[in-house]
Amino acid sequence: MEILQQAFDLFFHLDQHLNHWAGMLGPWLYVLLFVIIFAETGLVVTPMLPGDSLLFAVGALAATEGSPIDPAFIAILLCIAAILGDAVNYSIGFWVGPKVFSRENSRLLNREHLLRAQAFYEKYGGKTIILARFMPIIRTFAPFVAGIGKMRYPRFALFNIVGAIVWVGSFVMGGYYFGNFPVVQKNFHYVILAIIIISVMPPVIEFLRARREGSGAAPAVD
Repeated sequence: MEILQQAFDLFFHLDQHLNHWAGMLGPWLYVLLFVIIFAETGLVVTPMLPGDSLLFAVGALAATEGSPIDPAFIAILLCIAAILGDAVNYSIGFWVGPKVFSRENSRLLNREHLLRAQAFYEKYGGKTIILARFMPIIRTFAPFVAGIGKMRYPRFALFNIVGAIVWVGSFVMGGYYFGNFPVVQKNFHYVILAIIIISVMPPVIEFLRARREGSGAAPAVD
């Protein structure tokens, strides 16, 4: 229960935690942020790390007077982290994914998440790599499923780069330009909550639609 409370505190008070980390870590904050974004996109076992909300909070921190974060540099750095993360995730899916996917149970992976990402990939094709950037959990599993499906890497790389730039750029710049509005600062936790709700709505809607249509089996990836 205490761990859950700490997780909620981290998510909804990211601005305060980032300020604390900035004062404590200095330039090493860049390394921490790089690792978080890389892990959230690159390691299929860490889908619950903050993504959208963290990027927005980073942009807001970069806009504060005397901030140790350079907005252009952090945007480029986190784009690289997101691109490398998806590339590693794709490679893991390509080489070891089929064995993991064929198992009914896995201690590390949630099979339902895999099947949901596979169905989403089947519906939207390569564009999934871009669209999934804005969807927690599916964002983590989409490149893994693309690797399992043996999607041509040049095509995947193009979607990966475009998706990373659009995702990181929109949230970091959104936080930079709007994060320091007085109304946003006073209600930052509500803004973060809204970002989380909006982000999870598409996969939830897809899941409910699939259940309503009674499609229990996931289609194969081509």
